[in-house]
Amino acid sequence: MKYFPAFDVENIARDVIRKLEMAHVNEGRIAFFRSKGTSARGVIARCHGLSKIQQLGLKVEPFYVIELISENFDKLSESEKIRTVIHELMHIPHNFGGGFRHHNFVNRKSVDILYKKFIESEKGI
Repeated sequence: MKYFPAFDVENIARDVIRKLEMAHVNEGRIAFFRSKGTSARGVIARCHGLSKIQQLGLKVEPFYVIELISENFDKLSESEKIRTVIHELMHIPHNFGGGFRHHNFVNRKSVDILYKKFIESEKGI
């Protein structure tokens, strides 16, 4: 598996974070990478957090990495890429502590609500 920085997606995420007022997401403590060569089927992206025990052992603050599976993510439409970024950012809890919000909170319906809000903010509505 190979990993490459995904600066284009980082720019999308910054836009999403600001327009959806996700103030709990510390932009300086999140990174975006594309991966190539995964054997995972049907996975578009994954959110990775530095667990509490790793934070304590390394003496570092919480950090998140969003991995975009290049083979699946890159062929999405722009709207689906934005939805995917919203989905992954929604996994980050409000305490930004290294944990995750699960799919009972992060689901198609909740993503659609935020995507609509994002589009409306683009149009100035």
